[in-house]
Amino acid sequence: MSVIQRIRDKGAWFIFGIIALALLAFILQDGSFRRGNFFSNTTVIGKVNGQKIERADFEEKVSMYGGRGANREQVIAQLWNNEVASIIMEQQYKKLGLTITPKEVSDILFNPVTSPLKREFTDPKTGMFMVDEAKAAFDRLKKSRNAQEMAQVEEAYIKPAIQQALQAKYQALLQQAMYVPKWLVNKTVEDNNLLSNVSYVYAPYSAIPDSSVKVSDDEIMAYANKHKDEYKRDEETRNIAYVTFNADPSSADSLAAFNAVLAKKAELASNTNINTFFAQNTSDLPYYDGYISKNQIHQKSIDSIVKLPVNGVYGPYLDGNEYVIAKLIAVKQLPDSAKVRHILVATHQQDPQTGVLQRVRDDSTARKIMDTVEMQLKAGVPFDSVAMKYSDDGNKNTGGVYDYFTTGRMVPTFNDFSFLNPVGTKGVITTEYGLHYVEVLGQKGSSPAYKIAYYAKPITISNETDAAAVSAAAQFVSLSKNKKEFEATAAKMNKPIATADDIKENDYTIPNLGDSRQLVRWIYEHSVGDVDQDPVRIGNNYVVPLITADIKPGLPPASILRPMIEPIVRNEKKAKILLDTKFKSGNDLNAYASATGTQVQKADSISFSAPFITGIGNDAKFTGASFNKAYLNKVTPPIAGTNGVFAIQINAISSKPTTPDETQGVKQTLLQSLRMAIYRGMDALRKTAVVKDYRSQFY
Repeated sequence: MSVIQRIRDKGAWFIFGIIALALLAFILQDGSFRRGNFFSNTTVIGKVNGQKIERADFEEKVSMYGGRGANREQVIAQLWNNEVASIIMEQQYKKLGLTITPKEVSDILFNPVTSPLKREFTDPKTGMFMVDEAKAAFDRLKKSRNAQEMAQVEEAYIKPAIQQALQAKYQALLQQAMYVPKWLVNKTVEDNNLLSNVSYVYAPYSAIPDSSVKVSDDEIMAYANKHKDEYKRDEETRNIAYVTFNADPSSADSLAAFNAVLAKKAELASNTNINTFFAQNTSDLPYYDGYISKNQIHQKSIDSIVKLPVNGVYGPYLDGNEYVIAKLIAVKQLPDSAKVRHILVATHQQDPQTGVLQRVRDDSTARKIMDTVEMQLKAGVPFDSVAMKYSDDGNKNTGGVYDYFTTGRMVPTFNDFSFLNPVGTKGVITTEYGLHYVEVLGQKGSSPAYKIAYYAKPITISNETDAAAVSAAAQFVSLSKNKKEFEATAAKMNKPIATADDIKENDYTIPNLGDSRQLVRWIYEHSVGDVDQDPVRIGNNYVVPLITADIKPGLPPASILRPMIEPIVRNEKKAKILLDTKFKSGNDLNAYASATGTQVQKADSISFSAPFITGIGNDAKFTGASFNKAYLNKVTPPIAGTNGVFAIQINAISSKPTTPDETQGVKQTLLQSLRMAIYRGMDALRKTAVVKDYRSQFY
């Protein structure tokens, strides 16, 4: 069992401390926080401003973090982003001369508040972090030479601690540069308190039908070129159209699952040895041979099941995607919760990647250790001390105590010992994890608890159902060699065509479909107009994709930009029509109203800080004109706004009184805006960095 596993699963922070110290000495001697050159000749998976990311190093981290049960594809994507960000920031730290000294690292490790070791080195009686003991343990055992675990601890704990400290320095440097001048606060408060009273004429663009205003591709591209920063793309993306052929279980498949479960009902009812039944019949709901209170049982139809007589059987019933039969084995009146303390002498521990129990100690050795535990407890040695010395459980530094827990939370043998025995009971039990010395410290409440056996089978897709979906997809493919045939076949077979856009080369997920790295790779290995001749299985669907667009970095073509830009350009053209035809009568609101077939309207008390106008909304140009003192008692020239053309006459501008609290609030808001700029700085650094991403060659 690795040190990393003991740290994560058993809380062995003492071991972590040992290795961390040895590793720390290595780091400080080397003068670098990055790994050595052991993998320096391996394939490069990417570069950030010229700095390489080695595939072997990257894959080692994927394996380490993926071992926690996370989705491998998600781990790869997240780890890549972390690697890029980390390298970019390390380069910034170097430019600025930011470093972490040995003393600062020591402060991180041994600070009672920030130390990652405080869980292990906290006195359970006083709750105080035992700094001297932690340092002594480091000094005593710093010669550990397990290179693999040292590397894992460095990656999982030491580097993050150092990076956190560097980041804190970097942010402090930026925050110290923040300053909000008094004049800006006063001007912002003054503006926010302004109120305007205006008369206006407004002609909405919606008055002109969209169908009467055409927008050409050249006009789309002309607008895009004027606003390149908004529309240009840094990465290549591709679009697909696709049809799906559903392979969900059929009604016949559901009936088959029902009958399969029903066929076991009589056998379950008559079997007097429930463990023998489950040894011979695999169930999707493993048998929990322990008592559980009703309010802790999260099964459908539980109200009907608990009304059964002992050995009665209920079902089959449908629960999600499974058919289930349930047998009531036994009923007892038990406490609702229990508090125990225990000492575990492990014989097995669970592998985090496979879930398989792995032997860590033979039974005879475990028995000898447990004999010692019992002997010391009988001799009066404090339970906390014995637990700290001998227990393999992560709660040994809290005296081995499990505070009040409900039924069904522990393995069955442990569960029943805790709830079936009265307070004060002590004894040794055996579970799949090893030997436990358990003492029942307390119990609360009382209610019926049930021992129930469930036999469950999922509704699965039969070979016939799957073959039918495969056959339909294959027939579609055989008739669809290009875009024209794809669309014609979809119409003939009455298959709706869906789309998925903006798929990047290193994506794992297809919008609206789900995860399929296989399909993403196919998309980038083929060309526009290609139809996949080998339908891809995603979830319960067979997908036949057609590549519809390949959008290179830079400005996309008009066909891609049209949905975003066409409404804007159309409104610009409508604005010109209105300005040329309806607002040519001079600076007179009544004349404008007559020409547009509208009326002169008034808006009282427009607030500069919240300038919403009924029928217009928030229009920045309308707001700006409403507070422009140059137009006090004068009519503005016609203005093309967001949703229509308008002209305004300002009747009066006033202001609300200012309060001290308001001034302070504005100052804090401005400061918060500056702080947000710090966090947005990472995006700016990322955009200016030269990042070469070669992941698609390997994943």
